[in-house]
Amino acid sequence: MSKLVIAVDDSMSIRETVRLTLQSAGYEVMTAEDGLIGYNLCQKQKADLIVTDLNMPNLDGIQLIARLRALPQYKFTPILMLTTESQEEKKVAGKKAGATGWIVKPFDPARFVAVIQKVCPH
Repeated sequence: MSKLVIAVDDSMSIRETVRLTLQSAGYEVMTAEDGLIGYNLCQKQKADLIVTDLNMPNLDGIQLIARLRALPQYKFTPILMLTTESQEEKKVAGKKAGATGWIVKPFDPARFVAVIQKVCPH
């Protein structure tokens, strides 16, 4: 059975790139276009891994991570930030909220899959 990844990003092209990249690596992928929709989706579907952007409408990535970490089913689920932001203070805030790791966009698909397989092997 393939692992479910929920990708949350307000950019349709990024959502599609993540979906296609991870599906080709054998993952099942569901997407959401902002943090609030992503949070609601995560409550309906138990993801094995969450990939989220930082800057999004309604609920940003750090707020999304903090809310997910408050739910018992997501206490230990890997959550990766996928963002154009690379400032140290943003990384610290993400880590404090409970992010497992940080990937800067644009990403190399092969390296992206390698990171995903490391935190969520199947």
